[in-house]
Amino acid sequence: MNEKPVLVTGGCGFVGRHLTKSLLERGVREIWIVDNLAIESGRPPQEWLSQEWRREMHGDAEYFMSGGRSIVFLKADAIALFRAESSGESRILPDFGDVFHLASIVGGRALIDGDPLLVATDLGIDAAFFLWISRFPNKVERVMYASSSAAYPTCLQGQRGAVALKEDMIDFSGGMLGTPDMTYGWSKLTGEYLSRLAHEKYGIHVSCVRPFSGFGEDQDLTYPTPSIALRVARGDDPVEVWGTGEQARDFVYIDDCVEAFFAIMDNVNDGGGVNIGTGIATSFNDLIKQMLAIEGRNAEIRPLSDKPVGVSTRYADTTLLHKHVGWKPSITLEEGLKKVLEGGKQRLKGTVLPFQIP
Repeated sequence: MNEKPVLVTGGCGFVGRHLTKSLLERGVREIWIVDNLAIESGRPPQEWLSQEWRREMHGDAEYFMSGGRSIVFLKADAIALFRAESSGESRILPDFGDVFHLASIVGGRALIDGDPLLVATDLGIDAAFFLWISRFPNKVERVMYASSSAAYPTCLQGQRGAVALKEDMIDFSGGMLGTPDMTYGWSKLTGEYLSRLAHEKYGIHVSCVRPFSGFGEDQDLTYPTPSIALRVARGDDPVEVWGTGEQARDFVYIDDCVEAFFAIMDNVNDGGGVNIGTGIATSFNDLIKQMLAIEGRNAEIRPLSDKPVGVSTRYADTTLLHKHVGWKPSITLEEGLKKVLEGGKQRLKGTVLPFQIP
């Protein structure tokens, strides 16, 4: 980290909040956040910053200040902002050291399957962002693009023949690409392609991260892990699960996911993608059983066959993460689930967002 401010697009969402917390803990003094708060997981900073943070308005920007640190919040549409910055109509954004591009329309399976053309807005967000950094490559020193495991070919994630997903299974130079997961997967695949062009054609330091199933206590309840934890925490019996519950994912606690961002950014600069996962596929039924064991009780599991479920099995090959990046997760699934269950109990007591930055 240097003395220049850091930019986080989509910084008011689940991942953005945890990234902001980690940046402050690493000593960053000034963070700029661009977020239009359009999706349910986006929460204004006053909801997740403690009362120690003083708020002031300067033009269209909200400044939050505490102990020599500042967070500059622009409630703005990323497409409009980056287009205006690229054309010269706007000169709001300063020069940045690190830029973390998280902004996207994202949600649980119901949104991805149910409103795919809304999710396709992500194509416009990424196009505007990469156009901006290509017009002003000297305004940023390093860029991290948040891709997704949804960019991988779905044919490798079926009930039969599912394999650990390896980075080279997305091959832009080989002439063959599989079909990713819905418009969300297509947008992330396209964003990775733009990342490579940003490095190859404009010399920008870019790294792509492919998180698998990140989870945490303040994640929006449209995602399965916190919503299941809420059912278990309130004592549901039976505990409902979408589909058969045998669909499996690679679950990574959010703080581990964010720590991997920094390690990957330090080791990848050519626009290449790196998985963030544990390499372990855990079914939702097993996830529920682990939560019940933590709570010390038994319960029936009720499958909901009328709900969207996505691919059958999605988990990471972590060879590149371990050997090239030199990073491994430190929080076990059980430890993460304990935190999410505690978050569920806080929600049941009336806490809207079980997360706060001091």
